[in-house]
Amino acid sequence: MNRTQVVEQLPALRRYARVLTGDAWAADDLVQDTLERACGKWLLWRSGGNLRAWLFTLMHNLYLNQRRRLLPVEALDADALAALPGQDGVAGEVQMDLDRCLQRLPAEQRAVLLLVSLEDMGYAEVARVLGVPIGTVMSRLSRARARLRELMDDPAGQAGAPGREAAVTPLRPARHDPR
Repeated sequence: MNRTQVVEQLPALRRYARVLTGDAWAADDLVQDTLERACGKWLLWRSGGNLRAWLFTLMHNLYLNQRRRLLPVEALDADALAALPGQDGVAGEVQMDLDRCLQRLPAEQRAVLLLVSLEDMGYAEVARVLGVPIGTVMSRLSRARARLRELMDDPAGQAGAPGREAAVTPLRPARHDPR
C-alpha cells in the first residue's frame, strides 16, 4: 500500500462518512480514525487486494463501534419539527431534503444504499465491506429504496398512513455484480 493509493480513496471515504454520520465534523473525524486504523493495521492488508473495500470495511466497523458507545438519541419527527418556532404548527409545510430522508433510514439500509448508489459498488463488494451475505445486501437495498421513495414523496412523514398510498418514483437501477 502506498500513499497515492490511499489518497485516491479519500473523496469516496469522505462522501460515505458524511452521509453515514450526517455531520461534516463527525465525518472528518471518522475518516481520520479510519486512516489511523489503516496505518496501524497496514500489515493486515494483502498487497494486490482491494484497498478500497478494505478501507470501507475499516470505516464501517469504526462507525458501528462508535455508534454502540453513544447513548441512543431520539430523532425528531415531523410533528416535533412543526412545533418549532417559525413553523406555524403545520406539519405538512415541513420540507425535508434528501439528506434528512437518508438520515431517517435505518443505518443498515442507509449503508447499503450509499455503497451501491453513491459509491457504485457491486453487491459482492458491498457484502464483503459490511460482512453480510449478498442476499442480505439485496434485501436491505430493496427496503431502503422503498422507504426512501416514501419519505421523498411524503416529506411530512405521513407515508404509510391508512388510506394513503405513496406514488412510486423510479430510481436509478443498481449495478448488479453476480460474482
